[in-house]
Amino acid sequence: MGVSMAAAKAWVERWEQQQQRYAVDREERFTVMSDVVEHLCADRGRPLLLDLGCGPGSLSARLSRRRPDAEIVAVDMDPVLLELGRTHHGDAARYVDAVIGQEGWTDALRLERGVDIALSTTALHYLSADVLLHTYRGIAGLLRPGGALVNGDHFPPAGEPCSHLTAHVGRCRALRTGGDHHEDWGAWWQAVAADPELADLFVQRQRRLAEAGGGGDHHLPVERHTELLREAGFASVVPVWQVGDSCVLVALKG
Repeated sequence: MGVSMAAAKAWVERWEQQQQRYAVDREERFTVMSDVVEHLCADRGRPLLLDLGCGPGSLSARLSRRRPDAEIVAVDMDPVLLELGRTHHGDAARYVDAVIGQEGWTDALRLERGVDIALSTTALHYLSADVLLHTYRGIAGLLRPGGALVNGDHFPPAGEPCSHLTAHVGRCRALRTGGDHHEDWGAWWQAVAADPELADLFVQRQRRLAEAGGGGDHHLPVERHTELLREAGFASVVPVWQVGDSCVLVALKG
């Protein structure tokens, strides 16, 4: 049995609030990413957008409002978040269950044309450098000539003095905007596990995470991402927005 519309709406709203603790100026970052899409797709009707690590469809929903004519394919491996996205933001995208970076993950997308822009927000930092390179190559293969990857995430600079400074600036910004007042990641998931409507999906999630193994964060600096992107076939890489170590990085395919 699926999740009810009312339950999905409530859980997605709680997700949106919870995420404000972690993504510095989250709404502004979403807006900047949409600005990039609008600019790069200004002369393209019905652009194809790929939302990587879509969660419950937060970015897809915003992109759909900005470009109602866009075709959006949203991919994630989390059964809980995918079900919430399909139920609450079902009109925004076609949701696909796949493990980004895993061998053959691009085949699961069932794309019939080249992608105009691939986007991700606070998702790719879970990938190690070698898996990230493989993933970037896969994304480059999906993009049409002149297409782009837009990645909004935390990119701490190499070296402790500078990384501590950018993290401090981000924390101060989050405190000023009240993001710390919301429940945290652990509390949100604990509440999900206790909800009868989501209990089975949560068990599936735990099994999926155990099968995936490893995990953890691999927050690489912008310079390292740039190296990997160029090695994967992207011609130009540029940060277009930054607060602390929260950054929107754009890579253009040659």
